[in-house]
Amino acid sequence: MTKHVSKFLVIAGLSVLTLLAIALMPLYASAQRLPESQAEINLTFAPLVREASPAVVNVFTERTVTSRVSPMEQLLYGNIPPQQRKQSSLGSGVIVGSDGVIVTNNHVIEGADTFRVVLSDRREYPAELVLADERTDLAVLKIDTEGAVLPTLQYADTRAVQVGDLVLAIGNPFGVGQTVTSGIISATARTDVGISDYAFFLQTDAAVNPGNSGGALINAKGELVGVNTAIFSRSGGSNGIGFAIPAEMVKRVVDAAINEGTFVRPWLGLAAQTVSYDIAKAQGLERPVGVMVTEVYAKGPADDAGLRRGDLITAIDGREVFDEKGLKFLAAIRSPGEDARLSVLRGGRTQTIAVRVEPPPGATEADIVLMEGRNAFSGARVVELSPRLAEENGLDPFQKGSGIYIYSVARRSIARNFFRPGDIIRSVNGVSTKTVKELQSAVKEDGNSWDVEIERNGRTVRGTVRL
Repeated sequence: MTKHVSKFLVIAGLSVLTLLAIALMPLYASAQRLPESQAEINLTFAPLVREASPAVVNVFTERTVTSRVSPMEQLLYGNIPPQQRKQSSLGSGVIVGSDGVIVTNNHVIEGADTFRVVLSDRREYPAELVLADERTDLAVLKIDTEGAVLPTLQYADTRAVQVGDLVLAIGNPFGVGQTVTSGIISATARTDVGISDYAFFLQTDAAVNPGNSGGALINAKGELVGVNTAIFSRSGGSNGIGFAIPAEMVKRVVDAAINEGTFVRPWLGLAAQTVSYDIAKAQGLERPVGVMVTEVYAKGPADDAGLRRGDLITAIDGREVFDEKGLKFLAAIRSPGEDARLSVLRGGRTQTIAVRVEPPPGATEADIVLMEGRNAFSGARVVELSPRLAEENGLDPFQKGSGIYIYSVARRSIARNFFRPGDIIRSVNGVSTKTVKELQSAVKEDGNSWDVEIERNGRTVRGTVRL
């Protein structure tokens, strides 16, 4: 009898608890809050998502693709004009300005003719491209809100981000609609990913899939930690390895787009190599850390600050560096004219050297000249080599020697027969070509042949070109 009564009491007790939980659900829902300790980790993220998700948008793009008609189709059906069709793609974006400023990935909008932004409440706006920067893989769009104030995400201080921090990824994977996934920061300062030239990625295990590109990675405060950019996957789906561009670079690009209309990458005016174990041992270090200066550009920022070849840079603004990519990133998040404080090991002693980052000097794309006339270079667009041009085009600003860079070559031009974009003209008829004027002067002479020395893919090529 006692056994049966006890069983009844347990069942009844459970029923009462269940009824009590159901009765308290409305009260619990109204008191939702973020976790404040490990013991509260079972609480909901719903309040955080409700606050942050309206600032994440869908970005739709369209471009016109021309399909060429094959020779067989021409033979069968006669003279058929090329067919044009619209090609659509989608991604995600983050509202960072209440007046309609949106940041996304460059690869989301690359090559598109038109852009359309859809907010979380289904409002749609045509968008204007303000800035697209391939080398950081970031782009800035602007929509006309007609006075409406949009929700935004504030930038997080990513210097404080640590491995193990909880994060949420918000985006539009596979076009299924806005989706939220959770995870942690798996790693910081990933520089060997190979996604962009300014690599310094946050790694997360939050599920990120195609369509999430340009979406938000937020912390437990609802701040923008980074913009989701890429995944490591052999199948095309999420394997728990996603990469996000840190908010500090996002902010730098957005500010440049809005205030300057272009993103000028400041530089330090030096080249460096990663410190190996042997170099570290020779320097008296317990472990490999920092980068060793191998080149200093004359009269550049590093030269003006007193840096020398052989200096070992261990940190910039208090943040450790392990390779040149990390050094470039930490310099690029500063605006031109600001000082970067480098921790430098020289002669066994550590010192702090302030380097004022500046835009790289020299010719830019605005200085490109179209070669004309009856000569081998006719139809080539050329410009003088300079650190600034090298930085803008991913070239080595410390290339030995001087020359003229072939920026592009027109189709059906004379130059198309001899030269390719990226070739560097070192000399013509034995005369060194350091300026565009020198090149123009060298080809003015009447004749049908020119002895040319060029550099192509790192190799020197000499020969005679004839018309």
